[in-house]
Amino acid sequence: MTELFMAQLALPLALIGWVALVPPRNLTGFCIQVIASAAALGAMALLGIWLLPPWWAPLAFGVALAAAAWAGLRRRWPFAAALPATAGAWRMAGLFAVVGAASLYGIGIALGSRIAPPVEAVSLAFPLERGVYLVVNGGSSLHTNAHLLTLDASSPRFGQWRGQSYGVDIVKLDGLGLRARGVQPPEPKAYRIYGARVLAPCAGRVVLAVDGLRDMPVPQVDRDHLAGNHVMLRCVDANTNADVLLAHLRPGSVQVQQGAAVAVGDWLGLAGNSGNTSEPHLHVHAQRPDPVGAPLGGEPLPIKFGGRFAVRGDRIESP
Repeated sequence: MTELFMAQLALPLALIGWVALVPPRNLTGFCIQVIASAAALGAMALLGIWLLPPWWAPLAFGVALAAAAWAGLRRRWPFAAALPATAGAWRMAGLFAVVGAASLYGIGIALGSRIAPPVEAVSLAFPLERGVYLVVNGGSSLHTNAHLLTLDASSPRFGQWRGQSYGVDIVKLDGLGLRARGVQPPEPKAYRIYGARVLAPCAGRVVLAVDGLRDMPVPQVDRDHLAGNHVMLRCVDANTNADVLLAHLRPGSVQVQQGAAVAVGDWLGLAGNSGNTSEPHLHVHAQRPDPVGAPLGGEPLPIKFGGRFAVRGDRIESP
């Protein structure tokens, strides 16, 4: 994860610095490089997991690129030529043209991920207490939602986890847009979401309630208990027959027992770091009622919070 954070800082700064300090000597090459760099930043903004740098970093990078383009234009104006004058200059323009095309393709994928799958979605209330939250996995594309890997029917081991395929992972942000004290602190309590109240997103009945599994130090995971401490509700007020799982809860925090009836907003537990989780977050997914012997293997269903299909990068404010 630390390598990802460094790349998300280094690559935009490299693109911005290149435009500002060493722009092409020809107008065509300069325009191609600026447009390609803008497209690359756009793709990174939409596809990346912006935890550190925080969510607002792509906006700052966009402003910086505009300033760099102005500086580069002033540095080279008037341009020596309208077109590249050497084979090397043509190759550089071609390289940036390829980068721009690939980035536009990435932007298209990210925007397409915002279209809910052609399956009836489950409408839920947002399941966390007051605060500002960031979706780090969500959407209808594997490029923005790693859970979709479990839709791969060619891998039998994914069958028992198929229910999570349209799942959403959520972290909490502070006033600066940061989700933790530090880059990747090992102590779960250093993360803003740790200990946040998890609330029932629908009225229904508790069909699973698991507690007693320990929190894992970051980035260790518990592959023997993938959901960790969790609660599964069978919703009665959703627009379709659905079970909803809320996972990775703090040990000793689960407030309900199997068979209990709950109303929207009832306290279910506290966000933690139990199970297969690289850092504290809340996992939420909906599925058709589970098949016998595979409680998390039901047919997956998309979810909407307040009518909104949650996608990576979305910020949600819970009142």
